[in-house]
Amino acid sequence: MPKTKATTPPTVKKPRAAKTKPTSEEIALRAYHIYLERGSTPGNAFEDWTRAERELLEQTKKPRRRPAQKSVAA
Repeated sequence: MPKTKATTPPTVKKPRAAKTKPTSEEIALRAYHIYLERGSTPGNAFEDWTRAERELLEQTKKPRRRPAQKSVAA
């Protein structure tokens, strides 16, 4: 009787949601918007940066919603 190879069943890779960290440019842009929202008053650059980073990290954790399908009226 010939030897048969013991084959393992193929593994199915589950798609992972893209959980990428925001780039420095994205954080800087958001921090700048926070600065503008505050009325362009100086002195809070570190707080603006950390808030921007926190907000962007929270956005990447949330699953994105699919846009609602538009119904076509006849």
